[in-house]
Amino acid sequence: MEEYMLPCWNKSLFGIECFGCGIQRSFFLLMQGEFVKAFHMFPAIYSTLLFFIFLSLHLIDKNRSYHKIIIFMAITNAIIMVVSYFYKLLNF
Repeated sequence: MEEYMLPCWNKSLFGIECFGCGIQRSFFLLMQGEFVKAFHMFPAIYSTLLFFIFLSLHLIDKNRSYHKIIIFMAITNAIIMVVSYFYKLLNF
């Protein structure tokens, strides 16, 4: 399945991973039921999925306001991505 995944341009051009590296493989592992491996591949996978769920709810359900939840989830997701990026960068 990896031959169908998009390559990371940052890693291809500069040789270092970007903040989103591993999200495709992590999602694929998640679909296979490998929840722990998906988390190790990309620690922000679960917060990213929650973000997209609330974003979809915001687009579908116009009666409720999801602005605060979406902003909170975006900030949480960004923090998790940055922390895990620097952790991965410093430990490998």
